[in-house]
Amino acid sequence: MVEDSSRIAGPGLRADARRNRGRILVAARAVFAEHGIDAPMATVARRAGVGVATLYRRFPTRDALVRAAFAQQMETCARVLTEALADPDPWRGFQRLFETVCELQRKEQGFPAAFVAAFPGSMAEHTQARERAEQDLMTLVRRAQAAGALRADFHPSDLAVALLSHCGLVTALPHDSAASRRLVAYLLQSFRTEAAHGALPPPSALSLRNLPLEVDGSQRQRPSRA
Repeated sequence: MVEDSSRIAGPGLRADARRNRGRILVAARAVFAEHGIDAPMATVARRAGVGVATLYRRFPTRDALVRAAFAQQMETCARVLTEALADPDPWRGFQRLFETVCELQRKEQGFPAAFVAAFPGSMAEHTQARERAEQDLMTLVRRAQAAGALRADFHPSDLAVALLSHCGLVTALPHDSAASRRLVAYLLQSFRTEAAHGALPPPSALSLRNLPLEVDGSQRQRPSRA
């Protein structure tokens, strides 16, 4: 007997369940882009055309939904960081990493807040992954500085400031890819050793853990989740 394809389709999920999951993730990215990652779960369910109970069966917590919605983007960041560390030219690796994160900011406007929130420090299993990524990033920075490409006074908070600046641009001009690319180029040039002329003011206290990304895309201080 041929089994109903709506009931059995692939590992672990029926075909209709897979379709519901896919619709939920598409809807979540759209809702998070419009209203931030703290948008009501019921809004996501309505956009996906499923019941709230169905949404919670698939994603029992908001963090689970945020991580699933932006899993591909987070995996891209992790892969590019790994490739950057393996690149014999540390500046090229740093440049590609920065360009990739900024491109994700532009294409997925819910991603900046998810980038900060997807690995909350209160969850031990994600703390280790985040700390490992931070250590890898610092290794990349030190290599680029040792190679004489990245200015010696570059501070980790400068990356947070740069990403926050770019986030503000893409929030205000979501369809202006030329403005995004030009700002990214300006920022990268300012990070180069040859751009260092005179002392900079003291660095900011910002970090990737406490970027002030509010749920509606505005830039107000939000408490660190570390």
